[in-house]
Amino acid sequence: MSVQPEVAVMLSYIRKVAQVRKDDGASAVEYGLLVAAIAALIVIIVFALGGLVRGIFKDTCDKIKSGAATTVTQSCTS
Repeated sequence: MSVQPEVAVMLSYIRKVAQVRKDDGASAVEYGLLVAAIAALIVIIVFALGGLVRGIFKDTCDKIKSGAATTVTQSCTS
């Protein structure tokens, strides 16, 4: 069984491309896992620091309501 010259050229090209191709870059699955890990980290940080930030804002609002913010000295203007 003889192979036509065009077919032989195409087969040698396909073999060459298949040998050269390597998985050096990241695939979509790896990028998806990276995004999921970053999202999980953000959720953990928000839950860990959420109470602290809420407390700071509540303390600031309470001070503003009580008028403590009006007792600031004018030492910054001199």
